[in-house]
Amino acid sequence: MEIEEDEETKKLRLEKETTASVIAELKRNFSLLDRAVETIESRFTTRVLRTLPSIRRRLTSSILTQVISENYSSADVEQRSELLRYLGEDNTSMDVDSGKEKSTELPEIDVYLQLLTMIYLMDQNELEKGMTLADKMIEKLLQLNRRTLDQLAARVYFYHARFYELSNRLAEIRPLQLNSLRTATLRRDDETQATLLNLLLRNYFVHNLYDQADKLVSKSAFPENAGNNQAARYAYYLGRIKALQLAYTSAHTYLTQAIRKAPQNTITAGFQQTVYKFFIVVQLLLGEIPERSLFRQPMLKKALVPYLHITQAVRIGDLSKFQEGLAKFDAVFKKDKTYTLILRLRHNVIKTGIRMISLSYSKISLRDICIRLHLDSEEDAEFIVSKAIKDGVIDATLDHNGGFMKSKEIVDIYSTNEPQHAFNQRITFCMNLHNEAVKAMRFPLDAHRKELANAEAARERERELAQEIAEGDLDDDGGDHLGDF
Repeated sequence: MEIEEDEETKKLRLEKETTASVIAELKRNFSLLDRAVETIESRFTTRVLRTLPSIRRRLTSSILTQVISENYSSADVEQRSELLRYLGEDNTSMDVDSGKEKSTELPEIDVYLQLLTMIYLMDQNELEKGMTLADKMIEKLLQLNRRTLDQLAARVYFYHARFYELSNRLAEIRPLQLNSLRTATLRRDDETQATLLNLLLRNYFVHNLYDQADKLVSKSAFPENAGNNQAARYAYYLGRIKALQLAYTSAHTYLTQAIRKAPQNTITAGFQQTVYKFFIVVQLLLGEIPERSLFRQPMLKKALVPYLHITQAVRIGDLSKFQEGLAKFDAVFKKDKTYTLILRLRHNVIKTGIRMISLSYSKISLRDICIRLHLDSEEDAEFIVSKAIKDGVIDATLDHNGGFMKSKEIVDIYSTNEPQHAFNQRITFCMNLHNEAVKAMRFPLDAHRKELANAEAARERERELAQEIAEGDLDDDGGDHLGDF
C-alpha cells in the first residue's frame, strides 16, 4: 500500500513539475513576442515557433485554461470565455486573480494563444471546433496588417488547411486561400505568401488538378526570403509538376533541391521518403541508376523496397521482372502517386536491355532480341531497335533484309563532349550553391551605417596622425636651425 502511495505521489509531483515548466516556457515566449514587437525583429518570433513541437507534446487542457485565464484581463472577457468554451471549461470558475490586471494588448500574444488552442483541438481530434476557431482566426488576420504577425499567421493558415484536409473538405477553402495569397503578396508578407503557395499546390495535387497547379506556378513568384522548409516543399511540388510534363531534367534539379533543403533528421522522415520516391523514378526516367547506398539508409530502407525492385529491373533490362514488380506493388505506387511515372519506365527497361545486348554482341538477330526482351513479335523488336539507334541509345546498324542488328566499335568516351558536359554540370552546381549560401546569410540591421561611422572615425584619426607628424617634422627642423645658430 505504501508503494502505491509513493508511486501516486511521484506521479502527481511529475505532473506538477511538467505543468510548471510548460507555463514558465509559455511566459518566456510571451516576453519574446513582446521583444519582437518592440525591436521589429523576426528572430524572436522564430525562437517562439521553434518551441511549438516540445510544448505540443506536454500541452494539456488545464495548462491552456490556466494560461488563458491569467493572460486575458477583465476587458477581454468575451475572448477568454470563447477560448475556454473550445476547451470545455466553465468561465465562471476561472475568475480568480481578478485583482491582477493582466492583458493581451498585443495581437501577437492573442494569436499565439489561439494557435496553441487550435493545435490542442487537432491533437484531441476535435475537428469541428478546430475549423470554427480557425475560420475566426483567418477573419481576424485579414483585418490585421502587422509584419510581426507574419510568421504566426503562416502557421495559422497551415493548421486551418490541415483541419479541412482531415475533414475531406479541402476544396471549400480554395477561394479563401487564393484571396489570402493575393493579400499576402500585396502586403509583402513573404512567410505567409510562401505557406499559402504550398498549401494551394497541395490542394490542387490532392484533387489531381495538375494543370491548375502549373498555371498557379507560372502566374506567381515564390518569395526569396521565405524559410527553408517552405522552399523545400515548393521545390518538391515543382519537381512533381515538371516530371508530369516530361521535363525530367528540371524535375531532377528541383527534387535534388528539395532533398538538400529539407532538415536531415527523423522528424522530416515522411517528407524525405516522399521526395526520394519521386527522385528515384525521375532518375530512372533520365536513364540513370540510383546509388545502392540510397536504399540502405535506415530512414528510407523500408519505404523504398518497391522502388528497389523496379530499379533492379531497369538496371538489368528485364521486362518480365519489371512487369512482376509493377503488379506486386501496384497499390503502393498508386497511393504514392508515382504509378503513371513508373508506367513510362517500360520503354527505359527495353532501351537498357537493348544497350546491354549491343555491348554483349557485335551481331544478333531480331528474333533473339525478341526472346531476350520478352517482346511480342520481331516487328516490335525492329521498331524498338531503330528508335534506340535514332535516339543515340546504341551505336549500331539495322539490317532489315537480314533481320539482324550489328553493333559498331565502342568509341572512347574521352574523345566526345561527355567529360566537358559533366565538368560544366559540376561547376554550375558549385556556383548555385555559392549563390544560395550568400542569399541565406543574415546581416544586422543598419550595419552599413556603423561601418560608415567607423570609416569616418578612421579617416579622422588618419588626418590627426598626419597633422601630428607634420607638426613633429616642423619641430625637428626648427631645433636643428637653432642648434646651428
